[in-house]
Amino acid sequence: MGVEQFTTAAYNNPDEAGRILQSRTIAKELGKGVPPNNVEVEQLVISALLLERDAFPMVGEILTPDCFYDTKNRYIFEAIKQLALDEKPIDPQTTIEQLKLMDRLVVTNGMVYIAQLATLANSTAHLEFHARLLYDKKIQRDLISFGNDVIGNAFDETIPVTDTMQEAEQRLFEITQGTNSNDVEPVGDLIPEVVQKMSDIVAGEADTHGVMSGFPEIDEITYGWHPSDLVIVAARPAMGKTAFVLSMARNMAVEHKTPVAIFSLEMSKIQLINRLIVNHTEIPNDDIKRGTLSDRQLDVLSQQIGSLEQAPIYIDDTAGLSVFDLRSKARRLVRQNNVKVIIIDYLQLMTASGIKSNANREQEVSTVSRSLKQLAKELGITVIALSQLNRGVENRPKEGKRPQLADLRESGAIEQDADMVCFLHRPEYYGIMEDEEGRSMKGMAEFIIAKHRNGRVDTVLLRFLDTIIKFVSSKGMHLGGHTTMVESRMNQSAHAATSAPVNDPFSTDAPSSGFSL
Repeated sequence: MGVEQFTTAAYNNPDEAGRILQSRTIAKELGKGVPPNNVEVEQLVISALLLERDAFPMVGEILTPDCFYDTKNRYIFEAIKQLALDEKPIDPQTTIEQLKLMDRLVVTNGMVYIAQLATLANSTAHLEFHARLLYDKKIQRDLISFGNDVIGNAFDETIPVTDTMQEAEQRLFEITQGTNSNDVEPVGDLIPEVVQKMSDIVAGEADTHGVMSGFPEIDEITYGWHPSDLVIVAARPAMGKTAFVLSMARNMAVEHKTPVAIFSLEMSKIQLINRLIVNHTEIPNDDIKRGTLSDRQLDVLSQQIGSLEQAPIYIDDTAGLSVFDLRSKARRLVRQNNVKVIIIDYLQLMTASGIKSNANREQEVSTVSRSLKQLAKELGITVIALSQLNRGVENRPKEGKRPQLADLRESGAIEQDADMVCFLHRPEYYGIMEDEEGRSMKGMAEFIIAKHRNGRVDTVLLRFLDTIIKFVSSKGMHLGGHTTMVESRMNQSAHAATSAPVNDPFSTDAPSSGFSL
């Protein structure tokens, strides 16, 4: 039974299809048909390569020996490719000589067969088109082989399911990677498009900004988060990485209606929603956790929760998310929900697809980092990934604890792949209450832009409000419209008695900022 017969049986006789699906021989049944191929086109391609000595560069980036289904044609193409690599002339005679060196002349019936091939093509006019046909056939064969292997492994109960899934991810990742190639374009074709965009910006007909973060100090430097950029936001634990990206996600989604997706590998969906509610309503986290909300706080909650419910924020809390799964989910989010920014919390918790089982942790993190950059470029979105810093920061003197690029944990590839690398640093956490210029750092956070591929590097100051686990502009700006933090009677009494803010046990363990907006 071939593929078409099996499919027909599945629809016409479900019981028969079920019986076949129970059999371990299903993979063999599906694989009995002749895989997609076109030997005639293979011969035309080789003939064109033999006809024109400079024709190989036209197909060198498209074809590999695996694109040729017929063994003789595959061996001959390997010989032609080797001649091209050695910068030797390509014609019937040199190809025959190369086949002799490779000990494949007899196998291919070289002299007779090549003489026949040399007479088939009259020109190289359609060579590239024919090459793409062969490449498509090769992808079809790869997918059939991939499917058969997955089915066979799925029926083999001696193979752990996780191993089957990991191998399937790796194989499909390798196949899809081979299909994402763009044509080279001359600069003359690209310049008019760029110049036109510049003219539109000058005329006010185009926006120079990307997605605004909601922090004016940051947006003044970055002009927003731009498509295809990978942005790394790194910090030591307790600096407020999650709080920062949630504050930013809320700004983008609620104020600017920009669709944002959050992939949290560390916190659950419910925890993130609790954080977002505190962030949005500015009701102290302590009061929500203790259930001591005042009547005013309940009114604020009911009045403001609607705008958060309508915000285009999408949350996924899959633990141990793989790059392969992220790519699939990200494509769907962009296609169905027009998501512009994807936030990952955090990079080191992700697993890599398409990596050898004996690879070390640094190689795996490098693969994740590289894949995130490819994802941002492929989908035309901004990917913002949180990252941990190594412990070297803690070992430095108090005044030298400001993060550096070398502190990025487990892989230097993160620094290389990222378009921007930013650090969150709260001097107050280390007992540093003033900066070098004598400004108070109580309740303040430094957002350090240490690498900026398309702009300048700088450091800006933000406020961190630990009672509502939120970052806000240090300029006193608030995009939410309400500028006073809603406090319960208990907190108001505590402030009156001690003139000190109530610390939040669910905050990042730093002293309270004492700021209210």
